Amino acid sequence: MAEHPAYPVGLRLTGRRVVVLGGGQVAQRRLPALIAAGADIVLVSPEVTPSVEAMADAGEITWHKRPYEEGDLADAWYALIATGDTAANTRASAEAERHRVWCVRSDDADEATAWTPATGHSEGVTVAVLTTDARGRDPRHTAAIRDAVVEGLRDGTLVAPHHRTRTPGVALVGGGPGDPDLITVRGRRLLAEADVVITDHLGPRDLLAELPSSVEVIDAAKLPYGRFMAQEAINNALIEYAKQGKSVVRLKGGDPFVYGRGMEEVQALAEAGIPCTVVPGISSSISVPGAAGIPVTHRGVAHEFTVVSGHIAPDDERSLVDWPSLAKLTGTLVILMGVATIGKVAKTLIAHGKAPDTPVALVQEGTTAGQRRVDATLATVGEIVRTEDVKPPAVIVIGEVVKVGPTVGASRE
Repeated sequence: MAEHPAYPVGLRLTGRRVVVLGGGQVAQRRLPALIAAGADIVLVSPEVTPSVEAMADAGEITWHKRPYEEGDLADAWYALIATGDTAANTRASAEAERHRVWCVRSDDADEATAWTPATGHSEGVTVAVLTTDARGRDPRHTAAIRDAVVEGLRDGTLVAPHHRTRTPGVALVGGGPGDPDLITVRGRRLLAEADVVITDHLGPRDLLAELPSSVEVIDAAKLPYGRFMAQEAINNALIEYAKQGKSVVRLKGGDPFVYGRGMEEVQALAEAGIPCTVVPGISSSISVPGAAGIPVTHRGVAHEFTVVSGHIAPDDERSLVDWPSLAKLTGTLVILMGVATIGKVAKTLIAHGKAPDTPVALVQEGTTAGQRRVDATLATVGEIVRTEDVKPPAVIVIGEVVKVGPTVGASRE
C-alpha cells in the first residue's frame, strides 16, 4: 500500500479522557500541553518522575500507580503510550486500535495512529510542524522549522506588513541595556507592529534600523518643548499620536520603571483615557554587571544588592537616598546615573564607615560593542573616573562581588 501523508488536525480535549501510559521524560514533556488543553488526564505507571508526581499531587492529573492493564484505554479520546516496555506498548496500541482511540507511541511511530507535531505558540497562534511520513523523520529539523516560524511571528518579520494587526494605544517598552538582542520577544513584536516609535538616547538604537520606512521614529530629546517641560512634551506626544488612532511604542532603555519615569507616562495616558501596555525590560542594574563578569549576589560574599540613583549628589538637599544606612550594608551597591557624582558618593560612604579599599567597578556602555570596564576602590574611584575618562552611560558596582569573577574589558587598579 502506498504511504500517504498524515492529516493534520487540532484536538479539542477539554473535559475529555486522555490516557498516558508511562511516567518518564516523554510524559513529563507532553503532560503540560495536555493539562493546558483542559483534558481529563489519567496516567498509568508504576513510577513517575518528580515533576510528574508534582502534577498528580496538585490534582492536575490522576495517577494509577501500576503497570498498564487491558481496558485502560476504554472511553479514552486520545492516548499517549510511552512506557519502557515494548510488549506493553504493543498491547496498548492494539487496544487503542480496537477502541478507535487515536494513539501516539514514543517508541515506534510506524505503529502509531497519530504523530505529535513540534509545536510553539505566539500571541494566540499555535504553530505545529509535522513531517509528511514516518520514514526518515528528523525531530531536530522539524523543531528548527517550528522555531523559525514562531520567532518570525513573535518579532513581526514573518507576517506581511499590511496583514499586521495594529492596536491603537501606547506600548511602554523596556528595550534592555543596549544590546538589541536583549529586548524581550514581546517588545520586539510590538516594535514591528508600531506606526510611531518615540525613543530616547538609552534605547537600543540598532533596533530602529530594522523598522520599515513607513514607521515614524521620534527622538524624545528633540521634541519641541516650548512652554512644556521635557517629560510633559513626551506625554503630550504619546497622547496626541494615540488619539490619531496610531499604534505607538515608547521605547526606553533598560526597564521603564527603573529610573525610567515610566509611571509618569502611564499616569498621563490614564488621565487622557489612552490604553497603555507595559512591557518590562532587562534592567541595566543587573544585566550590565553580569555582562562584565560581576554577579550582584554570590554565595558567601553578598546576600543582597541595592540599586541607587546617583544623579543627585549626597550633599544635595533634593537627595532622597539614605547614604549613611547604605554605608552600613554588607551587600552589593549598584549605582545608576552616577558617573558625575561618584567622587562625592565614595567620600560619603567612607565617611559613614565603608572601608576605603572596598572594590568598585565601572562598566561603560555595557552589553554593547563599546563595553568597557574600569576597576578602582572607593578611595580611588573619583580620580580614576577622571584619568580614565569614564563617560555615561555607566553602571557602577561597589562591593566584594567585583573581585569574584574574571574581569571583562579594560581594567585599572
